[in-house]
Amino acid sequence: MKYLLAAAGVAAASAFTAPVSGGVGLAVRGKSVSHRGASRASVRGRVNPVMMASRQAWHGKQVDLMVTDEAEKKKIAESADFAVQLDERQLCDVELLCNGGLSPLTGPMNEETYKKVVDDMRLPSGEIFGLPIVFATSDSNMVPGKKVLLKQGDRDIAVMTIEDRYKPDKVHECKQCYGETTLEHPGVLMVATERAEYYVGGSLQGLNKPVREFECRTPAEVRADLPDEVDIVAFQCRNPIHRAHYELFTRALDAPEVGKDAVCLVHPTCGPTQADDIAGNTRYKTYVKLAEETKDTEKGKRTRWDYLPYSMHMAGPREAIQHMMIRKNFGCTHFIIGRDMAGSKSSITGDDFYGAYEAQDFAKLHGPELGVTPVPSLNLVYTEEKDYVTAEEAKAENLSEKKLSGTKFRQMLRAGDDIPEWFAFKSVVEVLRSDMESVEKIR
Repeated sequence: MKYLLAAAGVAAASAFTAPVSGGVGLAVRGKSVSHRGASRASVRGRVNPVMMASRQAWHGKQVDLMVTDEAEKKKIAESADFAVQLDERQLCDVELLCNGGLSPLTGPMNEETYKKVVDDMRLPSGEIFGLPIVFATSDSNMVPGKKVLLKQGDRDIAVMTIEDRYKPDKVHECKQCYGETTLEHPGVLMVATERAEYYVGGSLQGLNKPVREFECRTPAEVRADLPDEVDIVAFQCRNPIHRAHYELFTRALDAPEVGKDAVCLVHPTCGPTQADDIAGNTRYKTYVKLAEETKDTEKGKRTRWDYLPYSMHMAGPREAIQHMMIRKNFGCTHFIIGRDMAGSKSSITGDDFYGAYEAQDFAKLHGPELGVTPVPSLNLVYTEEKDYVTAEEAKAENLSEKKLSGTKFRQMLRAGDDIPEWFAFKSVVEVLRSDMESVEKIR
């Protein structure tokens, strides 16, 4: 498969490829592996049946690096040699490292671990791990042996003891992790233009949670509030939830892979994502409104809401594994995998980088090892006769489908027109209308 090329012995490209418009098309990407449809079919043919999922934390232990004693926090902070400010992506990574969301890691990856994850999607100890967790820097003071106070403004977040410093082959990293080296891919663009030249690995001591407009609870806090002895089905999203999404994750509770009385944990990512996505704070406001609106319904009583400080890479199949690992640490047994999970399109041609079912197939392949059961999402459409049904049912019964494009939806929001309730919740529409800059990003 093109996103785990080491297994196929495919050499990485020697340089990033810039976006090129015009008649060059796919040739500008320098692909050495293609035929996505054929790859997808071959994977589907060898998918193993999933094992019973477990509520046990990933790797059997829950990392918690947070220091709770205030005097000890002060002592640790004062032991640092110097301080650096975290950007938004680093802030998300450090928070998840410190609270155990990225168990079993205890800090940004050293060179050995980084290379093993990039090439083999595994830690040196052999366990599967989707994407590398790194700390990029151009600061010449960031060298092995130094203790660095990591800050969010005036707030002390953590102290990192640096163990090594290395210069990554970013092109190779992107080819292995994203299957691409073109800057048309948002993840490649992020690695090439946002990350500094060097990476440092080390260990963390957590001092304080970051301050946000919304609370992101720790794995321990989330797990403590989840019911025992039933399946916990995670739903990941990075966009406002409309009617089709709601039907998708509530119906997943009745999927054949899911046990009786299961609960859905709606766990949106509210950190940085690709440039044309709606801002995390606005997304959060839509989730709060929807949770309040639906809490007393039959479906709402089987739904829990929490928020994840995670920065999206748009890495498709490998990011699906990352999400499953993280939700395992938050106490989930099942994970809903949508069509083109964590996928993205070329910023020039609009072509999809991954096939519609690549993430689903990859998740099914690795689900048994992770101890998380993938739940493939239904392809739902709205019909005049029977409300939301699967696309297959609508076609078989010749039902009248109703559709509303992103362009039309945006136009109606702008004009103040009534949005049909079969498409969007009124509460979500009200939040979006209060932030018209976000409306312009709806696709």
